[in-house]
Amino acid sequence: MVTHLGVQSCHDLLKLELLATVQIPLRRVKTMRKALSEKNMLNSFLKEHAYRVSPISSRSSNLTIHPLRNIMNMLYVGNITIGTPPQEFQVVFDTGSSDLWVPSIFCNSPACYTYAIFNHLKSSTFRPTRRIFTIKYSSGWIKGAVAYDTVWIGDLVSIDQAFGLSVLADGFEGMPFDGILGLNYPNISVSGAIPIFDNLKNQGAISEPVFAFYLNNISMKKKVIACSGGCEALLYTGTSLIQGPSSLVDDIHKLIGTTPQGSKHYVSCLTINTLPSIVFTINSINYPVPARAYILKDSRGECYTTLKANSWSPSTETWILGDVFLRRYFSVFDRGNDRIGLAQAV
Repeated sequence: MVTHLGVQSCHDLLKLELLATVQIPLRRVKTMRKALSEKNMLNSFLKEHAYRVSPISSRSSNLTIHPLRNIMNMLYVGNITIGTPPQEFQVVFDTGSSDLWVPSIFCNSPACYTYAIFNHLKSSTFRPTRRIFTIKYSSGWIKGAVAYDTVWIGDLVSIDQAFGLSVLADGFEGMPFDGILGLNYPNISVSGAIPIFDNLKNQGAISEPVFAFYLNNISMKKKVIACSGGCEALLYTGTSLIQGPSSLVDDIHKLIGTTPQGSKHYVSCLTINTLPSIVFTINSINYPVPARAYILKDSRGECYTTLKANSWSPSTETWILGDVFLRRYFSVFDRGNDRIGLAQAV
């Protein structure tokens, strides 16, 4: 299965337009591919685009790197603080949404019982509002109120940042994070808040509207089986999976000989080295995802695929490229120029 991805503008949910089938090409625009494909791609990029992104800083550039923690190859989380004095939370840095939220002391849902909760009474910089919001995710939903306070991401500070305090939540029980920090465009903010990334730029904390992910760790058989009429895809840090239309994901599972068990599709762990790669082709450059990357082991040591049918309308062929893809490739989200750069992770 070959997936061709060619980079185009990424307004609206950081969309990539796929022009072939699990060949996925996008319409070409000027990209950062050449600079990022150099051996020292990160240093080269930072010299040209000096900005700060978190706690570990480099004196040779103005970069600061915010470390993320890999949770069993399923998601990546990092620490932020809110309030004065600071209260710490572990959040998912999510390119698929634009809102920041954490649980409040008023949250009575079971999902809030084991998480860090924000106590507004302990913050001297807290400012409440009467605005309420509800956000629906594929895994659940949260309802809460909008408030303002100081938010730190490493050594980056956003003053009077709007964020959500959840009072009801469903579907997040047992999740290894307290909240979600959205990095997408302001126009998809459900709460109506200016996202923290935009506030950091507006307040001069970063010099350019660019952020990057390096998730360390971690045509099938030259056959095109999807996107033959053109389709869309999202680079999405909010999921570990590669998701696509049900019928096409089923075709892939048949091709590699999986056995369904509940919501997962299993293969023999002994066959991983013989299974084909999924190759995404962007601007005529191949980005293969080998079987050892798209197949994981569960708690019993059995192997399953990270391919999943998405819940989008069956009339729209949309693919979501999550951490399974992003672990393989260094990704730069250039919001200022509405473009995405990809290069081999080293």
